[in-house]
Amino acid sequence: MAEGYANPDALVTTAWLAERLGEPELVVVDITKYLPNEPKDGKAEYRARRIPGARYLDIDEVADRSTDLPHMLPDPTTFAAAMEALGISNAHQVVFYDQKGMASAARGWWMMRVFGHDAAAVLDGGLPKWIAEGRQTESGEPASPPPAVFAPAFRPWLVADWRAVLGAVTTHTARLVDARPAGRFHGTAPEPRPGLRSGHIPGASNLPHLALLNDDATFRPAEELRALLAAAGADGTHPVIASCGSGVTACAIAFAAHLVGLPDVAVYDGSWTEWGGRTDTPVETRSDA
Repeated sequence: MAEGYANPDALVTTAWLAERLGEPELVVVDITKYLPNEPKDGKAEYRARRIPGARYLDIDEVADRSTDLPHMLPDPTTFAAAMEALGISNAHQVVFYDQKGMASAARGWWMMRVFGHDAAAVLDGGLPKWIAEGRQTESGEPASPPPAVFAPAFRPWLVADWRAVLGAVTTHTARLVDARPAGRFHGTAPEPRPGLRSGHIPGASNLPHLALLNDDATFRPAEELRALLAAAGADGTHPVIASCGSGVTACAIAFAAHLVGLPDVAVYDGSWTEWGGRTDTPVETRSDA
């Protein structure tokens, strides 16, 4: 486990994981999600190279299919069925990683917490660090997971919808933190998804998720994370809602807050794909500020 954090069990090192691979109570999950403008397929890359024994969670498949928004959180029954298909029960410790280092791994941690499973963690540095250290990988079709039973317990306070965000804009009762890169936040760089307005939610602060990380995609020390979060308005004195492009890297904000012992941060699941795609939600750009 990582050291120096208020909740160190949420972040595991490559050395810790290497020592425990194959233990029956541990499940490792690749939850990589590439952006629409990235010419890669997470599941194909998983088959080509993965941590031994890892399973794959496709957030576009384990999602709310009643909406056109990408990888929205599914209902508890759908999520439970997906966990059981992966051989994950309530008794398992689950470690999430992604192929880019730390882009979507925190989404897996957040989804587990939303459905009541606290024994979930993120692999610090992800697959790139694992490979850089010369650790073993495997390829090909994975083995079928063993049967499992997963009972979800939904925690609604960890999820925000657009109405809750609009309420925060109107009443200033919660701080809004946007994890997108600065260019997209200010409206000076295009969105990877076509048809969206540019800019950000009025009153939001910008904390790109990569700012939380060292060059090797490991999380910064606790004091640095606290300072970054506090500068963005997440200092524990007000509720916080994190957003991003589609509710993935926003989870890194929620994860970092948990890691350093701050109160739970809600994630706006629809994020900019929903907000910027609507015509009835207010938008700010750098020129408006």
